[in-house]
Amino acid sequence: MPDIVSPIDGKCAFEYEHLSLENARARIDAAADAQRSWCATPIAERIALCQAMLAAYAKREADNAEQITRMMGKPLAHALGEFRGPMRERTEHLCALAVEALADEVPAAQEGLTRFIRREPVGVVFDIAAWNYPLIIAINVIVPAVLAGNAVVIKHSHQTSLVADQLAAAFADAGAPAGLVAPLPVDHEVAATLMRERRFGYVSFTGSVRGGHEVYRAVAAESFVGCGLELGGKDGALVLPDCALESTVDNLVDAAFFNAGQSCCGIERIYVHADIHAEFVEAYTALARKYVLGNPLEAATNLGPMVRADAVQHVRAQVQEATSKGAALLVGDADFAVPDLSDCYLAPQVLTGVDHTMALMTEETFGPAIGIMKVASVDEGVALMNDSHYGLTGSVWTTDDARARALLPRIEAGTVFQNRCDYLDPGLAWTGIKDSGHGASLSRLGFLSVTRPKSFHLRTAT
Repeated sequence: MPDIVSPIDGKCAFEYEHLSLENARARIDAAADAQRSWCATPIAERIALCQAMLAAYAKREADNAEQITRMMGKPLAHALGEFRGPMRERTEHLCALAVEALADEVPAAQEGLTRFIRREPVGVVFDIAAWNYPLIIAINVIVPAVLAGNAVVIKHSHQTSLVADQLAAAFADAGAPAGLVAPLPVDHEVAATLMRERRFGYVSFTGSVRGGHEVYRAVAAESFVGCGLELGGKDGALVLPDCALESTVDNLVDAAFFNAGQSCCGIERIYVHADIHAEFVEAYTALARKYVLGNPLEAATNLGPMVRADAVQHVRAQVQEATSKGAALLVGDADFAVPDLSDCYLAPQVLTGVDHTMALMTEETFGPAIGIMKVASVDEGVALMNDSHYGLTGSVWTTDDARARALLPRIEAGTVFQNRCDYLDPGLAWTGIKDSGHGASLSRLGFLSVTRPKSFHLRTAT
C-alpha cells in the first residue's frame, strides 16, 4: 500500500491502496452504468444533487480539513477556507449557470424545419487532480461534468489521494447514484493503459508540463476525445508608479507566499518601475518578514511546510543560482525560526537584483520565493512579462484605468488582472496559453469540454 508521508513531520500519515487494472476497469464500468441513467435525469435534479453535496461535505469539513493539512501541509485554517470559500462559491455559481449553459441553441427559423443544437454529455470523465488545492482543482471539473449528465472518476495526486474519497463520499451522502462520482486510485501505468483503452469521454489533467505531455500522448494514442490541461505558470506582476502602494504590496506578498507559494497562478516574478522600486521593496520585505512559519496544525501558523523535501531543494537551487549571479537575498531563513520537524519547511525568500538569466525569473518555482526586478519603462515591463514559455495570468498595478485597459491586451496570458491576482472568478473562463495548458474550465465555457454538440435537423411532416 502506498504511504502518504506528511510534510509536517516526515512520518507516514495515511495509507491507501492502488486498484489493479482489472478493478479499475470494473469501477469505470460502474460509472458508465450510472451515467446512462443519470444523463436522463432532469437538470433541476442534477443541480439539487450538487447543492446537496456541499451540505454533505460540510458535515465532515473539520475532519476533512485536518486530513488535507496532514497530507500536504496547508495551514488548517486554509484547508477549511478552501471548502468554505472557493469550493462553495464555484459550485453554487456553476449550478446557477447550468440551465442557460446547457440549453439548446436554436438558429434563425426556417419554414417547415425545426433545428437546434443540443449539448450532450460525453459519458465518463476522468479527472486527474493536483495536490496543491485538492478540493477546488477537482471541483472545477466534477461539478460541471455532473451537471451536464456525466459520471466522473477521480485520480487524485498521490499526496492527496484521499480527497477523491472525501468528494465521492459527499456525493454519495447527497444521494448520487452508486458509481456516479468515484475515486480511481491507480498508478501512472494503469492510468495510461485506461486512457489508451478509450474508456473516457474527456480527460482533465492538472500538473506539470511533462505530465501534460504524457497524458496528451496517452489520450491521443487511440482516441480523439477532449483533453483539458492545466500545467502551471510563471505569473508576473507589473507595478507602475501610480499604483496604490499599500494594497499592491499586501496583494503581491500574499500572492507569492500563500500556500507556501505552491499555486499555479501565484505571483512568481514582479517588475517594478524604477520610480518606486526602492519604496516598494522596503514595504514588501517588511511585510514578508511577518509570516509565522510553523506546524500547520497550530492556529498561529499562516505559512506551513512545502509538500516534499525535494520541492524545497528545487527552490533553494533557484535562489542559490540567482545569488551566485549577483542577486541580493533580502528576506530568507535568517529572518525566521525555521522548524526542524521535517526537511519540508522553507522561509519566504525575497530577492532583488534579478534578471532573466536566472531560473528564478524564467522557470516555475512553485514555492515561497520571489524575484523583484527594476524596470525603466512600461514597455520594458511588458516585454519581460511576455518573455516566458508560460502564459497563465498576468497583472498590472495602477490606478489609471485607461492605462490598464491599454496594457492588458498586450500581456500574453489566459487571464489578465488590474489590481488583483491569484484569483479564479467562476464567472470567467480559467484557461492558459503556451506551456500553461490547453482548454478552459469554469464559467459557461467550462461546460463545453464535458459536453459534445449534437445537431437536430427536423423537417416538419406535411
